[in-house]
Amino acid sequence: MAAAMPLGLSLLLLVLVGQGCCGRVEGPRDSLREELVITPLPSGDVAATFQFRTRWDSDLQREGVSHYRLFPKALGQLISKYSLRELHLSFTQGFWRTRYWGPPFLQAPSGAELWVWFQDTVTDVDKSWKELSNVLSGIFCASLNFIDSTNTVTPTASFKPLGLANDTDHYFLRYAVLPREVVCTENLTPWKKLLPCSSKAGLSVLLKADRLFHTSYHSQAVHIRPICRNAHCTSISWELRQTLSVVFDAFITGQGKKDWSLFRMFSRTLTEACPLASQSLVYVDITGYSQDNETLEVSPPPTSTYQDVILGTRKTYAVYDLFDTAMINNSRNLNIQLKWKRPPDNEALPVPFLHAQRYVSGYGLQKGELSTLLYNSHPYRAFPVLLLDAVPWYLRLYVHTLTITSKGKDNKPIGQTPQILHTDGLVESLFPIETSQAISTICIALNILILQAPTEQLSYIHYQPAQDRQQPHLLEMLIQLPANSVTKVSIQFERALLKWTEYTPDPNHGFYVSPSVLSALVPSMVAAKPVDWEESPLFNTLFPVSDGSSYFVRLYTEPLLVNLPTPDFSMPYNVICLTCTVVAVCYGSFYNLLTRTFHIEEPKSGGLAKRLANLIRRARGVPPL
Repeated sequence: MAAAMPLGLSLLLLVLVGQGCCGRVEGPRDSLREELVITPLPSGDVAATFQFRTRWDSDLQREGVSHYRLFPKALGQLISKYSLRELHLSFTQGFWRTRYWGPPFLQAPSGAELWVWFQDTVTDVDKSWKELSNVLSGIFCASLNFIDSTNTVTPTASFKPLGLANDTDHYFLRYAVLPREVVCTENLTPWKKLLPCSSKAGLSVLLKADRLFHTSYHSQAVHIRPICRNAHCTSISWELRQTLSVVFDAFITGQGKKDWSLFRMFSRTLTEACPLASQSLVYVDITGYSQDNETLEVSPPPTSTYQDVILGTRKTYAVYDLFDTAMINNSRNLNIQLKWKRPPDNEALPVPFLHAQRYVSGYGLQKGELSTLLYNSHPYRAFPVLLLDAVPWYLRLYVHTLTITSKGKDNKPIGQTPQILHTDGLVESLFPIETSQAISTICIALNILILQAPTEQLSYIHYQPAQDRQQPHLLEMLIQLPANSVTKVSIQFERALLKWTEYTPDPNHGFYVSPSVLSALVPSMVAAKPVDWEESPLFNTLFPVSDGSSYFVRLYTEPLLVNLPTPDFSMPYNVICLTCTVVAVCYGSFYNLLTRTFHIEEPKSGGLAKRLANLIRRARGVPPL
């Protein structure tokens, strides 16, 4: 027995040492990067964009994974069970005002948006889509279970894969929007629990619910996609990107001043980096301002500065590295703040090259018109825009009334440029793909489109009519926007009369129509360099393009609120009340007559006082009482 103990201990030590050596050789299979971008907007507001990127070097479709370190197990099991290729989910409160705030890093529509690419091995996409929406509804405490066939579409051109993409069949794509969805803290809490450090350390300590929802714009999203593991793309990795964007009103938080600080916006400061993260950075946009011209003061001094072309404009950022020991002082408190030494000049707001707005017109409750205005503010460049509209079935579109007007000229959408209608790679030109060869082919297709298509003409159209109570309308168009112009897209519709059981509990509030989606390669004023996926900031790698002369933008218009013919739901209540009242009065009186018994009562003799009074009256000769 004494000789066996050392042998057992030696075997145990050998196993532990072997596991430790193997762990050091293999290294961690997942990594975490986090960053915060603070951007003073032209309107005076301040935008803060959080991005948390978890990369997992594992093929969930082929490998049996049972151990999860940084990647959330709930999402990993979703990828395996439902054979997901990509998943994009967002919850948004408010509307991003592109006209005043400029183009965003990643915009999302008001409410909830979900679009998913399934693997080509999925046999029943609709069933998987329904089950997936129900599961996500439980994970994020949202009403995604209301996603069904009446608000789900399958785009044929928009929403190309953002990760590794080959020749994709849009049959495996599903897209839905719930513009009525209300975003609250119950959606933020499960979103924060997906972070490796939760809200205990790193940049996530700033995610205080009462401050995040006291903003002009709040959007949180989850993006899952496969990416290349190395430069040769011999194997794939899974990327989970959690983004959160908020816009603070600087005049309210700063008491009438444009000065801002982390504590003033979030009511908290940074204390330490997330120990599980490999990179934790804070970027502050200081474009156009310098410390030497005594215009503003940024404190504390940044670790370094970063310059790059972002969304067509050359930007300069002050970079703060939370892993820098000199950045967080002994008090474990980093409060980045910006103070204006003198009031900034009141300059005209820069107009973005592409923005849009949407509205409904008409009178009465029978017919109306949907109108979308597309603004191309570029002084001399025209570019195509892919427009997607998903209209509910109870708005019956008159397709023959579809008109597109640019600079006072009307263009009929049917029968124009039929030779380009089915061009291979045409629609893909609006979406970036990781492989450089595919990007080159796409850019060539886009150039062919611009050269062949006449200016101010519609070059691609796809329309899928709605079916009552089954599927919505789907309209996709590729429109060439002339330089420095406003293009109006309008179509008339007729309101349907719903069954009384199909109305919402507050029917007089109206019915929401999901916003239009715009996808475009916008010309850039400054040439950009190719994007390095691992070395570039996270806010510059979601939509990478190889052609530095343009950048990809996806914008959303406002959701619409349309009134439908609504019956007077108070009439049944009034009829019931009136009927019950009449029945009660009539029946009560009739029942009273039938059940009451009448008796003749003899007059009662008076009491002692009355007798005495009668005796006195008789004695006086007066008739008795």
